[in-house]
Amino acid sequence: MRIGSVVIDCNDFDRMFAFWGEALGYVPREPAEDDWVVLRDPDGPNVNVSLQQVPEERSGKNRLHFDLYTDDQEGEVERLLELGATRHPRSPEPDEDFIVLADPEGNLFCVIDTSDT
Repeated sequence: MRIGSVVIDCNDFDRMFAFWGEALGYVPREPAEDDWVVLRDPDGPNVNVSLQQVPEERSGKNRLHFDLYTDDQEGEVERLLELGATRHPRSPEPDEDFIVLADPEGNLFCVIDTSDT
């Protein structure tokens, strides 16, 4: 058994489709429907991310989040902020290797600095 796709419920499908496609550099596996798309890594091996429009609003803290690895944490954080992410208000601990952001609908994710690994 393996994970084939992680599904994100969303209200503003078009906005989330644009954000996550650009954020990850993923492309639709098939043409998007009005309320559903499977985004895939065009280079192959990474897990798919699917978006599904739902009527109910998100409530509370998400219990599952992405850790996005990068050798250019500062550059990627700035790029993601320009795409519509926001910084999550928290006080980082000394020596943390991650920055917490939220996607356009408030789902949290981390940008992990892998430059020292």
